[in-house]
Amino acid sequence: MKKWRLIPLKTHNAFMNMAIDEAILQAKIKGIVPNTIRLYQWAPSAVSVGRFQKVENEVYVENCQAYGVDIVRRISGGGTVYHDGEREITYGVIADKETLESSDIAVIYRKICRGLIEAARILGVDAEFSPGSARQCPNIVVNGRKISGSAQAHKGNVVLQHGTLLLDVDLDWMFKFLRVPWARSHMDILCVAERKITSLKHELGREVSKEEAQKALVKGFENALDIQLVEDELTDFEIKTAERLCKEKYSTQKWNFEGKI
Repeated sequence: MKKWRLIPLKTHNAFMNMAIDEAILQAKIKGIVPNTIRLYQWAPSAVSVGRFQKVENEVYVENCQAYGVDIVRRISGGGTVYHDGEREITYGVIADKETLESSDIAVIYRKICRGLIEAARILGVDAEFSPGSARQCPNIVVNGRKISGSAQAHKGNVVLQHGTLLLDVDLDWMFKFLRVPWARSHMDILCVAERKITSLKHELGREVSKEEAQKALVKGFENALDIQLVEDELTDFEIKTAERLCKEKYSTQKWNFEGKI
């Protein structure tokens, strides 16, 4: 059984979270760290936009500013996501494609997402993989409603896949920050969202603590990928790289609003 590194659940702001993900990716490309799974949360809450999206089309910027919600651009594709500081756990998987035994994007999504499906099963929720579409990345659904979304970035022979697992969800709050171009009213959005989005709390009828969810995710990824996760910390290279990326890239208006550095 292969050993991977686990960076256990920690909380950072949006800019550092995305900087750490990229720093691990860079370290893995250099071959100086093992395949890694990282779990994290966001403080304050944030909106992340996909690599090629236009912020003004996707986000109510004024509302984010008024409520102290950060806006950050990811290096991964996919759509805009609201990251609730208390109601989700985000995961990041950084691995080489040889270990994943595929360079096919769809196959990699399916393999990594099995970890989330297994974690949901451990918690008592019957989830399944949804392959997505030309406009939507693959995700995990329960009775057709999304409980986890993911996105990928590929650099050389290494893939970064990161995404969410919803512990709970406040749709009214979420859509104060996310634009939905087709909607005529806030109520229009909520009516559709209630049919398309769910959470562990909704499915189980009880609260799921971050500690319980973390244990399920660790075991889920171990079972799905046939690996042993060994808890460790970021290396000095990763910490220094993340600090530099946070300052020079992810905290900047130019990157977050223009996609340039």
